Amino acid sequence: MTGTLKGKSILVTAAAAGIGKAVALESAQEGAMVTAVDIDMAGLEKIASDNITTMKLDVTDQTGITRLVNTSEPFDGIVNVAGYVHHGSILNCDPDSWKKSFTLNVDSMFYILRVAIPKMIQNGGGSIVNISSVVSSIKGFPDRLAYGSSKAAILGLTKSVACDFINQGIRCNAVCPATVDTPSWRQRCEELGKTMGSYQQAREYFEMRQPMKRIGTAEEVSGVVNFLLSDRGAFITGQFYNVDGGTMI
Repeated sequence: MTGTLKGKSILVTAAAAGIGKAVALESAQEGAMVTAVDIDMAGLEKIASDNITTMKLDVTDQTGITRLVNTSEPFDGIVNVAGYVHHGSILNCDPDSWKKSFTLNVDSMFYILRVAIPKMIQNGGGSIVNISSVVSSIKGFPDRLAYGSSKAAILGLTKSVACDFINQGIRCNAVCPATVDTPSWRQRCEELGKTMGSYQQAREYFEMRQPMKRIGTAEEVSGVVNFLLSDRGAFITGQFYNVDGGTMI
């Protein structure tokens, strides 16, 4: 590692597993002081280190978010990872599932950024990276109504924040993965495997629909995230980075 984030303070949500975990670990390896939050403290304990401070946080809890931001030093970078995948079309997406998708995927980012950005500005600015998806306004996928709609909203939020604070030192970008090998994806394979015959058949189904015929890794996503957090991405804002194995070719 080259120390590209040395001296920076980075907040990472959903850091106990998957993309959030990979971002937290790589950020720390690059020299950042990381605040890693999740509701899964057992998972967080596995990544705690001198450079990674772990805290339990429900990203839908506005009071808890405000307390965290107010009691922390200003963050130089924020990575919003927390999310939820609902399976279904509009015909089998009930209002509660729709609301849950937006609460976890979009509202959580809104809650964090509205209290964190003022401190970032006072500290000279910083970089925000929101994890969206190619399943959004970029591309439609079957049975991803609530997920795709909420991930599209993240892109709108990203553009708006980038535009509003471009002259105050704030950069805001989105990273849009395709299918990535994470614990939540494996859980979906388990569920799908019940109807397809086996976990392995479900996994192969996902792999075969990828142009590269494989699933992405969390580390392949975190590499792009950390580039955007670092000064190497200092001239980039309001952009969407597809990490999708060729899905959008």
